[in-house]
Amino acid sequence: MKLDAVRRFVSLVDVFTEYTGKLIAWLTIVVVVLTFAIVLLRYGFNLGWIAMQEMVLYAHGAVFMLGAAFTLKHDAHVRVDIFYQQFSIKQKAWVNLLGTIFLLLPVCLFVFYVSIDYVLLSWQLLESSKEPGGLPAVYLNKTLIWLLVLTLTLQGLAEVGRNWLIICDQNANGADHQGDADRHNHSAANKELL
Repeated sequence: MKLDAVRRFVSLVDVFTEYTGKLIAWLTIVVVVLTFAIVLLRYGFNLGWIAMQEMVLYAHGAVFMLGAAFTLKHDAHVRVDIFYQQFSIKQKAWVNLLGTIFLLLPVCLFVFYVSIDYVLLSWQLLESSKEPGGLPAVYLNKTLIWLLVLTLTLQGLAEVGRNWLIICDQNANGADHQGDADRHNHSAANKELL
């Protein structure tokens, strides 16, 4: 595959992930407003609705499930950083490339595989909440698992491409790309490559 095609793929997935992440971020405001309303209604007026509480759970789940790819794109996930910080940009690219290929992508495939029956059965039953007055679309909530896998796999493939471009770049010798600004420099190097 030509490097230009890799650059275009990485750029396309990055744009998709960026817009998706920013859109999903608005759900955090929905979670806060709904939670405030639930507490106010419950303790101020002795009122409560199960559907409203479930909406908070659904929105909260969507933020985490659909925000994972955005988190990966911005390198904001948890990293055990013992040696990585001292690596050159190419060494970091190798770690990220191998980690994505041998850890992230297999986990995505595994999650998809083990969730197939779980999600399909929910759709077949058009599963609704077991709670009286709950939301009628539990199957949509369970579908977030597949959307997590899809978006995280796409961003993972973009990360493979991004790191491969860094590895192939003759100018990224690493000596001038060390230190705590690793992702910042990584992003700048990516923009130059793209």
